[in-house]
Amino acid sequence: MRIALSHRHTAALLFIAASAIGTSASAHTGAESHIHNSFLSGFAHPLFGLDHLAAMVAVGLWSALAARSAGRDLLWGPVGFAAMLLVGAVLGLQGVALPAVEPMIAASLLVTGLLVVSRLRVPGLVAALGVGMFAVFHGVAHGYELAGSDSAWLTLAGMLTATVLLHSAGLAAGWALRHRHVWLARAAGAGVAVFGGALLAQMA
Repeated sequence: MRIALSHRHTAALLFIAASAIGTSASAHTGAESHIHNSFLSGFAHPLFGLDHLAAMVAVGLWSALAARSAGRDLLWGPVGFAAMLLVGAVLGLQGVALPAVEPMIAASLLVTGLLVVSRLRVPGLVAALGVGMFAVFHGVAHGYELAGSDSAWLTLAGMLTATVLLHSAGLAAGWALRHRHVWLARAAGAGVAVFGGALLAQMA
């Protein structure tokens, strides 16, 4: 099975994702607004933190660039990240304290950015565990900040929905660029790595 995504297809996917965000944010009012606000607060959280957004898109980019073929190779990284993000968010909502949360988030940007640049291929389970380790810290940070939400599970559902969309955007862009104009994806990865390195330098 082969997937061929043109730049037009990639743009369409990103437009659909953006439209979904806008529709979700404006379509719900009335008696159930508190429910939708809980979902939307979780949904918006990864989108308005550049560190979280960059890491999630970079995981998708790397997975697409490094995959040997379409199929499971594409999904190990995103699935591992999303699963461990949920674990970390639950820990954060419960007030579990982990050390060095912010430095680990910054390190995740440096590492995932370099993975995009290098197109490093590793076994699927290693990819899932590697990015999943960093995802725990992203999730904990989300959990700390969303601890006062009216509905924790709706908030987590919103956060995971946004995470899947960001991974999908990275996958679509990476797959479209992996054979032609791959330098664009690598340049994006370099930008993410520099961003992570700068954050680490500020914390030193």
